Parts: sequence; C-alpha cells; structure tokens
Amino acid sequence: MATDKLFKVAGISKLNGEYKVRFANDIMRIKVLAKSGHEDIRLAELDNEVSKYEAAMLIQAMDDFSDVVAQATIAEYLEDKAPKAAPAPKAKAPAKAPTKTKAVKATVPADAEDAPY
Repeated sequence: MATDKLFKVAGISKLNGEYKVRFANDIMRIKVLAKSGHEDIRLAELDNEVSKYEAAMLIQAMDDFSDVVAQATIAEYLEDKAPKAAPAPKAKAPAKAPTKTKAVKATVPADAEDAPY
C-alpha cells in the first residue's frame, strides 16, 4: 500500500447511490459523513489500530456487515487493494556465444633460431 496510516474505525456508507468502504480514527466521523450527504452509514470501532486492508477484512467478518450489499462492497475493496505479488524478473536475453577466432600461427624468421633469448 502507498500509506502506513492506521485506523481504529471502519465501515461502509452510500453516497450518490454508490457504496464505499470508509475508514476513520474516531466514531464521530458519522456526523461528518451524514452532513456530507452520505446515507446508510455503518461504522464499527475496531479493537486495535490496523491498516485499511486489515480493517476491511475485520469488518467483513462482523454481523453488522453480513448483508449482500455490505459483503459485495467490502469484497470489491479487498479485491482492488489486495497486495500484489512482486513481478517476476524479466528474462534476460541469452548472451551471444563468443565468436570463434582462428589462432594465428607465429612465424619465426629463419635467422632467429640462433638468437639469444
């Protein structure tokens, strides 16, 4: 995830006919959501502060969110935000085989036979 923030409250709400998972640090967030036009606001206080993904998994198991709409909303969120596996490293292009070069035969001048080293 892009953020390390932790939340103590999670739930769902409906705005303009669309349900979304909501996160907050205080249950009083209900007032702000209601004032902003949200409907069917259901927030639950969690035992510990957790990440958004963990919070969504926790509320998915709660009785308050057992209806079809809530389960579909939470499942969609979890699917979208699931941790992605690290991409497999790209296969490197095979290295070219070294080209064969012909060995050059050294020629020794005829008068070099008696030459000192």
